[in-house]
Amino acid sequence: MSKKKRPEPESLALSAGGVDSHAHLDLEDFDEDRDELIARATASGFSQIINVFLGPDAYEKNRSLFDKHPHISFLLGIHPNNANDLTDDVLNRMRDHFKADPRLKGVGEIGLDYYWERVPHDIQKAAFIKQIVLARELSLPIIIHSRDANDDTLAILEEQGLKDYPVLWHCFGAGIDLAERIINNGWYISIPGPVTYRKKSEETQAAVARIPFDRLMIETDCPYLTPEPWRGKRNHPALAAFTAQRIAQIKGRSLEDIWQITGDNARRFFGL
Repeated sequence: MSKKKRPEPESLALSAGGVDSHAHLDLEDFDEDRDELIARATASGFSQIINVFLGPDAYEKNRSLFDKHPHISFLLGIHPNNANDLTDDVLNRMRDHFKADPRLKGVGEIGLDYYWERVPHDIQKAAFIKQIVLARELSLPIIIHSRDANDDTLAILEEQGLKDYPVLWHCFGAGIDLAERIINNGWYISIPGPVTYRKKSEETQAAVARIPFDRLMIETDCPYLTPEPWRGKRNHPALAAFTAQRIAQIKGRSLEDIWQITGDNARRFFGL
């Protein structure tokens, strides 16, 4: 018996307007077919993609990969697992790039990561705060990475007086309590592919049901966190259509509604 063929994202026939709020298309995982996958994203209804550069070295090396794709905007930040790299020179280079390149739309992904324990917590916190200060100096949105560190991440954001500042909690995978605290601070939440894992994301699905429509975005975090029905394969922006499909089921709205709502939220947040 042959295996059931997995549906392609183009089969959902979504209209233009979707936004992948967090992708890593500059990574070498996409060196063989980057332009093809960007074209597939457009064919699947994506109007914009936000590519995340993990530090100024990556930005300076790889920004030219997107010269032919003006609908792709950028984030730039030092990931907490690389917090040791945030010297004064690196911070100044970041500042200069933000001032010079209008395609750079936010500072991120920044925050805390206690899962890998690659960098001492105090160094992570110091790098996080320095980049928050930079974002506020430049009036740029902040995009959060928090893994096994939610209490400390929230404490720093609140201590820095960021209530109602444009903050996006990237790759949300927790439950209602965290979602409500984020929302009560006036921030946004981006949902990745694992929300489609029905048996392993019940808490996240319950949280998604409670997140207000005007605070919700979708993302791939590609090449990671591939949604069903393509779980186990490399993720790419077009596949976020299936993440939107699952959110639509949870929220009791049409897929097209969720597609346009999350896209509009991202356009408003990033100033696209």
